[in-house]
Amino acid sequence: MTNNAQSAPSLCFDRVSLSRGGNRILDNVCATAPGGGSTVLVGPNGAGKTTLLLCLIGQLAYEGTICVSGGERKPRTAYVPQTLSMDRSLPLRVAEFLALGRQRRPLWLGLRPSARSEARRLLRMVKAEHLEQSRMGDLSGGELRRVLLAAALAREPELLVLDEPAAGVDVRGERLFWELLDEARRAQGFTQIMVSHNLPLVAHYATHVVCLNKTVCAMGAPRATLISSTLMDLFGVPIHLYPDQCDPQDPGCPQCGAVGEGASLLPDYAAIKRREAARLAVMAATKDGCAVCPGESAPAGAASAESTRSSAETSPDGGSHA
Repeated sequence: MTNNAQSAPSLCFDRVSLSRGGNRILDNVCATAPGGGSTVLVGPNGAGKTTLLLCLIGQLAYEGTICVSGGERKPRTAYVPQTLSMDRSLPLRVAEFLALGRQRRPLWLGLRPSARSEARRLLRMVKAEHLEQSRMGDLSGGELRRVLLAAALAREPELLVLDEPAAGVDVRGERLFWELLDEARRAQGFTQIMVSHNLPLVAHYATHVVCLNKTVCAMGAPRATLISSTLMDLFGVPIHLYPDQCDPQDPGCPQCGAVGEGASLLPDYAAIKRREAARLAVMAATKDGCAVCPGESAPAGAASAESTRSSAETSPDGGSHA
């Protein structure tokens, strides 16, 4: 069954707060998750991201309200946790795991044809047909994440909640997971809310971002929200996800402010032109005998050999660097 994206539920967190042992974990969180979109919660460890998801799915008591649009009926919700604790010696195969909620007779009597067919359909959705007869305990981290996603999609969710679903997976596996998730959301039209620490993938795939550190620091479209000043406040380190947002006058990010000769390796971003102009100005000033005195900070845009090499190695797709 394919859901209509226009009828997918939207979420509204209104002054959600939670304390434990005198420690304030969530403090008047006010945020939204648009219907049919991919909303990602980002923030440092201990910021309350997982706690907010547990409040959403009813696992924790909290103050405030969480409103879901689309009538009084609760949306059909599926949850993908960070990890699945299970006995790795358990002789449970992937197809049997996916059939746990679809047949009543014991698995040792075999899968019904309908249950096996459904398991294969779900595995095709996550490009994991080859795992049908694999034991759950033998799966790698990336394979297990895809099987858990298939199990969640089996519920035909209207709301899909994921807590760092690709944590511990290698770069290729995590990118594949995000692609599969994006395809499924577009095809089925559900609303997605998840936690992730992979900021470049968040910038690429999310439609809405909530920057959380016990309270909401910023919220909105990725490009307008994941800016260097917000990320500096959130994580305490300089992070630039979009090269054209880098500022050569920013003293907190010398790597971004000193592209130098490596600029020719990058796309024609406006910020690169600004940095190149600043570099040429510094070179002209140095040639006229106005070199920077020892012990003083270099003017913005002055490129050291080390920062030039670092910037030249930056990927052309605008990956982050800190």
